Amino acid sequence: MTTDAPQTGETTVPLPTVILKKRKALPFFSRHPWVFAGAIARVEGDPQPTDEVVLRSHEGQFIARGLYNPESNIRVRLYSWDENQPLDRALWSARLDDAIALRRKLFGKSAAGCRLVFSESDGLSGLTIDRYGDFLLVQWTSRALAARQQVFYELLNEKLSPRGIWQRTEKGVGDAEGLEIADSLATGSEPPRPLFVEENGLQFGVDVVEGQKTGFYFDQRDNRAAVARYLKGASVLDMFCYTGGFSIAAAKLGDARRVRGVDSSESALDMARRNAELNGVSSQVSFEQGDAFRTLETLVAENARFDAVILDPPKMARSRGGLERAARGYFSLNRLALDLLEPNGLLVTCSCSGLLSREDFEQILAKVALDANRSLQVLEVRGQAADHPVSVHCVETSYLKCFICRVV
Repeated sequence: MTTDAPQTGETTVPLPTVILKKRKALPFFSRHPWVFAGAIARVEGDPQPTDEVVLRSHEGQFIARGLYNPESNIRVRLYSWDENQPLDRALWSARLDDAIALRRKLFGKSAAGCRLVFSESDGLSGLTIDRYGDFLLVQWTSRALAARQQVFYELLNEKLSPRGIWQRTEKGVGDAEGLEIADSLATGSEPPRPLFVEENGLQFGVDVVEGQKTGFYFDQRDNRAAVARYLKGASVLDMFCYTGGFSIAAAKLGDARRVRGVDSSESALDMARRNAELNGVSSQVSFEQGDAFRTLETLVAENARFDAVILDPPKMARSRGGLERAARGYFSLNRLALDLLEPNGLLVTCSCSGLLSREDFEQILAKVALDANRSLQVLEVRGQAADHPVSVHCVETSYLKCFICRVV
């Protein structure tokens, strides 16, 4: 692997150089971290997969230093815009220190249940870390950064002394990045199943080994509490309920009269039922397995009615080519939900598809309201929690949209 050092007068081996096409440099001068293959004119030198490279404009001006992956459409991920700052242990250590300091500011010294590192937003494109008490859950989405995993595990153990670090993969990353990695114990002890975290005074069991994504959706923390404020005495339908985050908050924090949670995963529902019991709301909350679209269609056919419907589906657009299909899916979900809402009911509708803009999502809701011949008032437009900060240099990090709406 090629390495480099700051210029100190000693002879160093020049790094391979990636040269951009004409008029393609502005996003990278503006510190966007992803250099796609289509923006590249040529590569000088012979960089191997995961090597460090220098990015230059078509005119030869230095832009940034990054890591190279010829098997990914994101050909280079950028990490430093300082020509004399190599991508070494010192840089990774400083980035982790910054990320940890933010979470301690947000949650106190322990920061025991949160997203500890949020990829591009923390200057570590391709690395996500969640903290569950004394355990860390690490997910790699960059082959080049994953090649340096031993350094990161050493640093995490030095800085946080976790009991264990569990490594998770993400669907599709192996093909997209040429990354061969498996779910496994990275260091220390295996996490118990379940682990427990506290959120807004509620307790949740989490399976970080086999649960979805990294086990728990910390990004909805503040939204769950916000939605609960509207639900006193309400009958609530919670679609894609997973392990019961919105459902239990609705019952315990919001004093909802009745909550019905639906999810396709029976293992997630088992955890949801245990979480309801743990929080003393089993009498208010019930959970059932079902496909979201078919369940909604059945409820509409049965003339079921609810005071509130919560929609929190998984990502529906993983590429720009999938945006049109995702838009149709969001339209159908929300259109069915409106048919289930009582007059002056509450629609809570979310999208975690970063490629779908907030404006586009709002337009979908406008079309839904027109098609249903109902008025829709947006009461709150919310995003992800602060431990998922948004980088102004990478708009894709502003991915979560949560609309709280009154439907007349």
